[in-house]
Amino acid sequence: MRTGSSFANFFESFVPRPPAQAYVLLVFTTLIWGANAVAARLAVGEVSPMMLTFSRWIVCCVALGITSREEIATHWRALLPSWRSITLMGALGFTGFNALFYAAAHHTTAINIAIIQGTIPVFVLVGSFLFFRSRITGLHIVGVALTVAGIAVVASRGQFAMLAQLAFNIGDVWMIIACLLYAGYALGLRRRPEVPAIVFFAATAAVACIVSLPLVAAEIAMGQFFMPTMKGIALILFIGLLPSFISQVTFIQAVGLIGPARAGVFLNLVPVFGPLLAVLILGEPLSAYHAVALALVLGGIYIAESLGSRKR
Repeated sequence: MRTGSSFANFFESFVPRPPAQAYVLLVFTTLIWGANAVAARLAVGEVSPMMLTFSRWIVCCVALGITSREEIATHWRALLPSWRSITLMGALGFTGFNALFYAAAHHTTAINIAIIQGTIPVFVLVGSFLFFRSRITGLHIVGVALTVAGIAVVASRGQFAMLAQLAFNIGDVWMIIACLLYAGYALGLRRRPEVPAIVFFAATAAVACIVSLPLVAAEIAMGQFFMPTMKGIALILFIGLLPSFISQVTFIQAVGLIGPARAGVFLNLVPVFGPLLAVLILGEPLSAYHAVALALVLGGIYIAESLGSRKR
């Protein structure tokens, strides 16, 4: 199965051959995904969140149409029998995740967004057990518990009295829901149609674009819409071209080189790059509870994915 596009081959002339090429692509990919949390914070007051959600997929779909139109034209009919699942995955995993992601940025920090985003692999693990009856070990359970503890530390700002009062920041809550939606999308990839990955991505991106329109309409009806500023337009282009498009292409290319299991481990870099960029670019303070939460999340992922898998 082909997993890239002619556009993806552009990157091959700049990086070494596999597997070193895959590692470079994956570090670049996770760096850009970490930067998305910073871009979300920079977009506050510059472009309304639902408009940003819609616009990013417009930019992405245009880019896909320019670079991958031949593959899309060749394989799109093979997607028709799976249109229901594609619609659901695009609506929840792309539109739902991003709408909550950018709305959360109005209420919480980029550091929190990035750390909570790092919980997706563990949510996928739990979903695999619940829906596909994948085998789960004691170490998996320990890993899940540590990751949940990390979420609790972030959501409570290290003040555990808030846990008893359920006094959470609404932005953190939205991010947790967003991560659950994206985990559902990731689980759905197990049964995606047998087409090149870039074609499937184009289909879900198109769905995300269409499904975002009612959210923009609701934003207008609620009086929360405003036209993007010049900075907002620049952020739309950045998010639409890098986190939405180029990084997806580089990830697809990397998966094609070393496989999804080895590539998936690199996703753990997102909650590392995100807080680092938030500190460097936004000047957000990195508190002790952030360090504790990050250690719990990364430790939980490591135990669940690495040590837990070795026990199978």
